[in-house]
Amino acid sequence: MPHEPAPTLDDVIAQRFSRRDLMRGAAATALAAGLGPEAAASEALPGFDFPELAAGVDEHLHVADGYEAQVLLRWGDPLFPGLPAFDPARLTPEEQERRFGYNNDFVGFIPLGSDGDRGLLVVNHEYTKAELMFPGLGATDRKGVIATLSSEQVAVEMAAHGGAVVEIARRDGRWAPVIGSAYTRRITARTPMAITGPAAGHPRLATAADPEGRWVEGMINNCSGGVTPWGTWLSGEENVHYYFQGALPAGHEEARNAKTMGLGKPQYGWGRFHARFDLSKTPNEPNRFGWVVEIDPFDPASVPKKRTALGRFKHEGAAGLTAGDGRYVVYLGDDEKFQHVYRFVSAGRVGATRVDNADLLDAGTLSVARFEADGSGRWLPLTHGAGGLDAGNGFGSQAEVLIETRRAARLLGGTPMDRPEDIEANPKTGRVYVMLTNNTDRTPAQEEPSNPRAANAYGHVIELQPDGGDHVADGFRWDVLVACGDPAKKAVGATFSTLTTADGWFGMPDNCVIDGRGRLWIATDGNSRRGTGRADGIWALETEGPRRGTSRHFLRVPVGAEMCGPCFTPDDATLFVAVQHPGEPDEEGAMARYETPSTRWPDFAPGLPPRPSVVAVTRKGGGRIG
Repeated sequence: MPHEPAPTLDDVIAQRFSRRDLMRGAAATALAAGLGPEAAASEALPGFDFPELAAGVDEHLHVADGYEAQVLLRWGDPLFPGLPAFDPARLTPEEQERRFGYNNDFVGFIPLGSDGDRGLLVVNHEYTKAELMFPGLGATDRKGVIATLSSEQVAVEMAAHGGAVVEIARRDGRWAPVIGSAYTRRITARTPMAITGPAAGHPRLATAADPEGRWVEGMINNCSGGVTPWGTWLSGEENVHYYFQGALPAGHEEARNAKTMGLGKPQYGWGRFHARFDLSKTPNEPNRFGWVVEIDPFDPASVPKKRTALGRFKHEGAAGLTAGDGRYVVYLGDDEKFQHVYRFVSAGRVGATRVDNADLLDAGTLSVARFEADGSGRWLPLTHGAGGLDAGNGFGSQAEVLIETRRAARLLGGTPMDRPEDIEANPKTGRVYVMLTNNTDRTPAQEEPSNPRAANAYGHVIELQPDGGDHVADGFRWDVLVACGDPAKKAVGATFSTLTTADGWFGMPDNCVIDGRGRLWIATDGNSRRGTGRADGIWALETEGPRRGTSRHFLRVPVGAEMCGPCFTPDDATLFVAVQHPGEPDEEGAMARYETPSTRWPDFAPGLPPRPSVVAVTRKGGGRIG
C-alpha cells in the first residue's frame, strides 16, 4: 500500500478538535454532566442491539452473529521492512525490537486524515510469558524459569515489553498495518526515557548510572492507558515489583517503600544479567518505575516522559477528559487488593497547539477518593504539608508524597477498594465508571457500602457523578452499578438486572470503553471453565433507563486468554480488542508450556505457539457496532 506523507501533529489535532474545543475544554461534555442525573436520563442513550453470544470456553475466539473478527497484529509480526517470517525458535533481541511485542494490553486509535480509513494504533506490551515463548525450557515452576533463561532470552523478553506505534489502513472493510510507515516505533524495557515533574531529580530516584535521577531505561509492565486530546499516548506501569530480585541492604531507608510496593517476589530473572534489577546492587531503581509514561506517537525520535505528578503505584490506566474550565483530568486506578482510586487535575488549561500542551501533565493536583456510606464521596488532595503529609510522617517534599503515593493515600483516609482497574469518564453523560475486579481477602468486618461483599470473587462496577457535573469538583455521588457474578446463585449476591440472560452476566470487570453513543462496554480478566463456566470477553452493559444493569455478551476469547484494550474508531464501525496470554492452562496452579498450550490460537500451526494479538471486530456489511 503506498505511503502518504505524514501530517504534522497540529494538522491531526486541527482535523479532530476545533480550537474552541481545546481552549474551552469540551463544553458540551460539561454541559451534559451539569444537567444532572435526571436530565441525562431524559436524553436516553440508545440500547444495545445485537444477537447475544453464548457463554462458554474453547480454543477459539467467538463474536456475536453478524460480526467478524480479524486478527490484525500478532506477537512477532514484522513492523519494519526486510524481516523474515516469524520463527520463535530463532528470535533474537534485535529482531524482537522490530516486531510486534508480547501480551498486548491497552489499545488506542488516533485517526490520520478525515475519512477514518487511516490511523495510528498505540499498544502496550505489558509482560512476557517465557514458558509460552521459548521451546524446551523444561522448568516446572516460576523459579525454574527464572534460573533457566539465558541472557539472550532475557534480552528478547526485554525487547518484547514496552509498546508499539503502528500505522494501519482500511481497504475494502479490512484493516492492515502499513509496513514502512514513518510513524512505526517499538518502545522496550531499554528505551531511554526522561523523568519529569515534581519527583524528577530527587535523590531517591538517583542511581550510579543516573546520579541526577532524571533518566531511566525503559518502561515495564505497562497495562492500560489513555490518549490525550493533543494526540499523545499515556501508558501506565503496573506490576513493576515482579522485575526486581535480591534484597535491600539491612536497614535500608527504602525498606518500607519496597514492602508497600510488594517487592521481594520476583517473576523475572533480569537481575541475573542486569544489576539495575538487583535490589542489593541498585536499591533506588524500583522508584524509577510505577509511573504514567507520556509518549508522542507522531515522532519516533521523541523521548517518552515519565510524568511523576500523576503518582507512583500499580497503574491500570490513565484515561482522561477536558473539564469545563479547560483543565485536563485523568482518572487512575491502583490494581491491587485494598488499593485506591485517584484523580489528577492539571494546573494549566488545555491549549490549542502541541507546544501549549507539551508539559501540561507535569504540574497539577493528585487526589485519592474517599467513598462515604451515604453515597457521597470526596477527593482528598495528596499535597505535601497538608493532612499529615509532612516530615513528621516521613514525607520531606511533594516528590516523596508522589514516590510513596500508596502510603500517602492511606494516611489521608482514602478508601481501600477491591482492585481498582480501568476508570473511564462518559463524555455524553459526565458519569465515571470504575472497574473493581475482585478481592477475595476482604473479610465480613471489612465490608462497607462501596465494597459491599466479603470474599468478593467476582468484582463490581461503581458509577460516579461529579458534583455539579464538574470533574474538578471536590465531591461526587456514587452508586454500585452492578455487583458481578452469577445471579442464579443467591450466595454470590450479584445485582445484574433481571433482564440479563444466563449468557449475559460476567465476573471480574477489568477494562472498559465508552463508544461514540455513550454506551459502556466491559472487558474481563479471570473468568474460566472452572470458576464461572465461561471465557473472558466483552460484555455490553446498559447504564440508563429501565434496562440499567442489563448485560449482554458480545465476544469471548480463546481458552486461557484475558480480554484487554477495547477501543472504538470514531465512527464506531471497528472495535479493536487485545487478546492477551492465550494458551495458558484453564486450571488453578498449572503451568503453561510452549509444547502443550491450551490453544494454539490464532495460527493453529503445530510449529507455532499461541500468540497474543490485536483483533479488529467489524459488522458484516459495515455499520456501527452494537
